[in-house]
Amino acid sequence: MDPQATVSPPSETDREQTVAPKNEPPCGHFKINPDPPEKLWDPHKVMARVSLAHNYPKPAFSPVRGCTGTSSPVPFFHLLERLKTTKREGWRRFGIMHGESISDHMYRMSMIAMMAPPSLPIDVGKCMQMCLIHDMAEALVGDLTPVDGVTKTEKSRREAASMDAICSEVLQGVHNGTQATYIRRLWQEYEDDVTLEAQFVHDVDKMELVLQMFEYEHSNEGQIDLGEFTRVATRIRLKEVKGWAEEVLQERKTFWKNHGREPSTFQDDFDILYGDGDSTQSEGGQK
Repeated sequence: MDPQATVSPPSETDREQTVAPKNEPPCGHFKINPDPPEKLWDPHKVMARVSLAHNYPKPAFSPVRGCTGTSSPVPFFHLLERLKTTKREGWRRFGIMHGESISDHMYRMSMIAMMAPPSLPIDVGKCMQMCLIHDMAEALVGDLTPVDGVTKTEKSRREAASMDAICSEVLQGVHNGTQATYIRRLWQEYEDDVTLEAQFVHDVDKMELVLQMFEYEHSNEGQIDLGEFTRVATRIRLKEVKGWAEEVLQERKTFWKNHGREPSTFQDDFDILYGDGDSTQSEGGQK
């Protein structure tokens, strides 16, 4: 780390915030207080409260606070740990408490993108990078789902503000800001959903959800029915990805028939909960 970029010592308030809650064992990943009310949400306030809490109840080291302008990417590397330890919240409604993390989701997306068929005239490497970047804002925003009471407009604002903060502050001094500019531009390309690469990655996002949906049903031996998430397969646009999703849904149909029942699908009230269109908040916490 740049020796001129010092990390500010924790305040008394920070010290209090890093004490492990009652009945919660110490753990070795980022801890962060609950988000403030929607109208007050600011990524800078979140970054100030992010800490590596390895030594409860001792004062925590903050890898992000005070790192603006550093030429070292190490604070950014630390921040990415939140993507490894933050679970995709949508599954928790079904009792899946130890499910995939945001990083789990993005890694498999990247590998799916690597398998893009030659018939698609896309930059596969760029798509893989986009997969690894598209949910990066959730390191600060968290994995918001429709039941969290945050509007899609506010969710988008928080994510854009978070990417601005990460790229303009945490990464701006790294390699003269070239990576920061590229990451912010690639994230925006995904959000705009105009290029073929962005459309493919949006479809891959949905494909990964379809896979995970069925895998949770299978690993729970048919004790959990996640049929409401099949809706996402109907929103896949490219025929190449549609073919993959249809294969998984056929596997699911066979699985449920072997359990003596027809597989359930999404209900009419699904759109009431999740919204309609490609920009809907994520079904498993994901878009």
